[in-house]
Amino acid sequence: MTRTVLESKSKTVVIGFDEPFCVIGERINPTGRKKLAAELEAGNFSTVEKDALEQVACGAMVLDVNAGVVYNSNPNPNETEPPLMTRMIEIVQGLVDVPLCIDSSVPGALEAGLAAAQGRPLLNSVTGEEDRLELVLPLVKKYNVPVVAISNDDTGISEDPDVRFEVAKKIVQRAADFGIPAHDIVVDPLVMPVGAMATAGRQVFALVQRLREELGVNTTCGASNISFGLPNRHGINAAFLPMAIGAGMTSAIMNPVRQVEMEAIRAANFLSAHDPNGGEWIRFAKVLEAVEGGMSFAEASQSQSQAASGRRGGRRARG
Repeated sequence: MTRTVLESKSKTVVIGFDEPFCVIGERINPTGRKKLAAELEAGNFSTVEKDALEQVACGAMVLDVNAGVVYNSNPNPNETEPPLMTRMIEIVQGLVDVPLCIDSSVPGALEAGLAAAQGRPLLNSVTGEEDRLELVLPLVKKYNVPVVAISNDDTGISEDPDVRFEVAKKIVQRAADFGIPAHDIVVDPLVMPVGAMATAGRQVFALVQRLREELGVNTTCGASNISFGLPNRHGINAAFLPMAIGAGMTSAIMNPVRQVEMEAIRAANFLSAHDPNGGEWIRFAKVLEAVEGGMSFAEASQSQSQAASGRRGGRRARG
């Protein structure tokens, strides 16, 4: 079975067909977040710290770190993004012990992140464009890390799922030329908004099955893309995720601080026999009980996480 191994300094996470669905927390990303972008330019990392702790408490197994801020003082990201990426990674891995996903369109920032990250991070990302393949795949090989492969190329994003499959196949083949195995490629088949394309859900489910059966690769997506532009987006996301899991999707870049989506994933893991004896579902139920008692989902998750850490610490101390 395909296993994509990610590591922090002290923790291993496996993305795989027979593993629990891997939640990659998306919040440490200034795109569309003007307040966070301004904080980062000013050297203020308080929101990054808060987002890191909350996302892990709520169930993120991996954290995506994106330093894509366009500084008002210097609009050249090739100069500003690499040192910012390094600092953000240092801060995040000083607070939490989960593996990281280094996310950038700037090659210098990708390499800076790889140099700063402990363990074996996921690199996000490479596309099918030749110049991007030639820039990113040598980094993947040099640092021996897995990479997200996004199914678009020089022609853009195709609405035809067969074309997106062929782009993914091309990336897997080109990676093999560099000695990168298919189990270290996590394909993002690109989820289209269902509000703009009625068949978007069916398309991605079929495409995920093909990627699994024909290429033997793990898959991921930006889960919220499916609901873009629609009301009650979290309800749509919560329906989409278990259906994607049923089709064979093994991870998603998403917001784990949203209760309804995390509830859907916990249930899907249990129903897919990826939660032995329902242990995680039972622990999650305690979080939901606290939410019913008036706590926010993030507060309840953090409280349960702290309680679990205390119990584990207590058992070690007595041993």
